[in-house]
Amino acid sequence: MALAERWLPKSFLALRHYTVQDFGADLLAGLTVGLVALPLSMAFGISSGVTPQAGIYTGVVAGFLISAFGGSRMQIGGPTGAFVVIVAGIVAKFGISGLALVTLMAGIMLVFMGITGLGAAVKFIPRPVTIGFTNGIALLIASTQIKDFFGLTTGPVPSVFVERMKVLGEAFRTMSWPAVLVGGLSLALILLWPRVTKRVPGSIIALLVSTLAVTLLKLPLETIGSKFGGIPSGFPHFQFPEFHSEHILPLISPAFTVALLAAVESLLSAVVSDSMSGDRHNSNVELIAQGLANMVSPLFGGIPATGAIARTATNIRSGARTPVAGMIHALTLLAILLVAAPLARFIPLATLAAILFVVAYNMGEWREIGTIVRLSRQDIAVWAATFSLTVLADLTVAVEVGMMLAALLYIYRISQTTTVVPVTGEYIEEGRPHILQDKQLPPYVTILRIHGPFLFGTTEKLEDATHDLQRYGQVVVVRLRNMTALDATGLHALEKLSERLRKSGRTLLLCGARDQPLAMLSSGDFLDHLGRQNLLPHVEAAIERAKQINAAFGGVGSEMADDFSRSSL
Repeated sequence: MALAERWLPKSFLALRHYTVQDFGADLLAGLTVGLVALPLSMAFGISSGVTPQAGIYTGVVAGFLISAFGGSRMQIGGPTGAFVVIVAGIVAKFGISGLALVTLMAGIMLVFMGITGLGAAVKFIPRPVTIGFTNGIALLIASTQIKDFFGLTTGPVPSVFVERMKVLGEAFRTMSWPAVLVGGLSLALILLWPRVTKRVPGSIIALLVSTLAVTLLKLPLETIGSKFGGIPSGFPHFQFPEFHSEHILPLISPAFTVALLAAVESLLSAVVSDSMSGDRHNSNVELIAQGLANMVSPLFGGIPATGAIARTATNIRSGARTPVAGMIHALTLLAILLVAAPLARFIPLATLAAILFVVAYNMGEWREIGTIVRLSRQDIAVWAATFSLTVLADLTVAVEVGMMLAALLYIYRISQTTTVVPVTGEYIEEGRPHILQDKQLPPYVTILRIHGPFLFGTTEKLEDATHDLQRYGQVVVVRLRNMTALDATGLHALEKLSERLRKSGRTLLLCGARDQPLAMLSSGDFLDHLGRQNLLPHVEAAIERAKQINAAFGGVGSEMADDFSRSSL
């Protein structure tokens, strides 16, 4: 059984006890996510420099395979914004055949990572790097949609950001008011419709309303039909792409970037899925499924695919129970392709641009920038370098330089943890409040300890240790006396633990942090989240704090107790 759980896809395990009620829930969720995925798939296809149907083909083929063979119970796969920039660059330089080769090679790399367990290496990407290239990709996606949103008349738009913005700026006098009105209406509907109901996605309402308006009013603006000639109906056709052997070596680096992005995005999405559903994904099986999907996708005219966080969250909120919902999502896209493809020619590009503006904003993690700039200068430098190179140079270069800087920073931080000091009487006395052996531990308190550097690549150990919170007391003390170093990724992991404990009716206390970790923990954002009174100098003070919380409320768990735990007495 343990071996089966280690290598069998989640769909195989879920179907063992599948019921009619499960299918009903999965059917509704799959249909909902399929409708959400339709405009996104077309928009990602167009912004990637290929056709809108290429995005839909990816959602159908890769989306089905990722759900059928993946290691996450609720994961939804398909084209995502993470690939838009690099795919557009590959298509511009090497054509569709070059993109197919990159996707195939990336798929092989992902399968290899899953089989060998190298997928665990993904966790060694520090948070400033992931935030940096996520910010950069979001900005680049938004910049590619300015032309369609405003209906600008230009020649070929450069792929380089600065030159692109220069061309768009010079063309702004050609702005089309019908395009602006349709794009603005679409944007308003996407943002405001959830206040009316969340059952029907705002993007679908925007798509329907704008398409009807353009068709009935005969507005003069660009549509899928005028630019691409519409979307062909029918099944995606199997066609073995034409590969050029001389492209293999130049495309190895972009293929590695695609594989890395696919691994990071899919595993991040799987973690989000776990936190929302209470399940636990299998990283290696998930990477194998991502690899298979990317190997098959180009054979049907598709582009790179990975786990999609927003669609996965929608799937869970819609009541999905098993991977069958993801397969139904793919079949929903296929049904639309078979039945309603001719109608897609009326969809205005300004509406798809509005959809991608929202996608770019949501994927950008802009709030995290405030957290990054409050960290050390070294973390800020890693983030700034990754962000700048993503926007101004190339995503592959950005990831490589970001990782190199992060590695140097890792070495620096480890070197700073080495100290040589004499043992004095004062040193012995200062250590007494940190000792556990002579302390009386209340039954409602659980103590964890972190030993060694708590940096990117090690935070998963905290998640593993706290997976089942029911085993823990109402107050959880994390003893940091022997934690020698802390970075942004470790800080984020502690913040997530605090939030998980709070949702379960528990309180987190941190104690005994040394100089470098204490400086990181003392940032305003983190203390506001944790509660300033919950960062203690030693375990003796932490136990007293736990007694105060328990005495005031007889335990924790209510909102009132939660507010108390973050405030001073």
